[in-house]
Amino acid sequence: MRRSSSWPRALAKVARGPEDYARVYDAVLADAEQPVILHWLGTMFDPALAGYWGSDSVDDATATFLDLIRAHQPRIDGVKVSLLDAAHEVGLRRSLAALSASGPTVRLYTGDDFNYPELITGDEQGHSDALLGIFAAIYPAASTALQAFDAGDTEHGHKILALTEALGRHIFAAPTYYYKTGIAFLSWLNGFHPGFSLVGGLHSGRSLRHLVELARLADGCGMLLDPPLAAARLRALLTTYGVTA
Repeated sequence: MRRSSSWPRALAKVARGPEDYARVYDAVLADAEQPVILHWLGTMFDPALAGYWGSDSVDDATATFLDLIRAHQPRIDGVKVSLLDAAHEVGLRRSLAALSASGPTVRLYTGDDFNYPELITGDEQGHSDALLGIFAAIYPAASTALQAFDAGDTEHGHKILALTEALGRHIFAAPTYYYKTGIAFLSWLNGFHPGFSLVGGLHSGRSLRHLVELARLADGCGMLLDPPLAAARLRALLTTYGVTA
């Protein structure tokens, strides 16, 4: 099933309660040809999704979400949760584990770009799988860390990811909607693009100060792959803004 960014907004706009979400998802999941991943995207990423699952209360929304999963468990591979709330994610993960104990496994894919090291590492009761936007910025570290996890070296995997946590929190800082600016900016610093302008002028949502701090944090965790090139590009940007070293 192809993901659409428009119909969840439309649903959030017209739905009057949990029953409307249940009716729509019943129909959508009935047409799924293979197990799907449901994505719970928080308002920090898209304010138009306020009240999703039929309530502004996270607890009530979670209850509705779990009812939906329970009703369609064989059709759901997992859920991605992008609420930037580690405690809530751990609680939901444990609820899914309880459901999975008596039925098909439903995985939790973390979309928490703030707390991903601890959530991926997990605890004695389980862990979240990674499906993260921040991986577009830290892919060299993420690849090495995931290989360490696969090899059973949890401590080393966590240590690598923890080094990038400050960068992730900065890129996804409020207003989180502009996180794509940071992803594009870091890609530009690393030489993958000739510029970092985004459609609709989205790149203008972050200040020069924010971008400079991003470069500093990226350098601190080894995510500037070609430091001389990154320095030259950052210097050119500063000059454009009338800032001299």
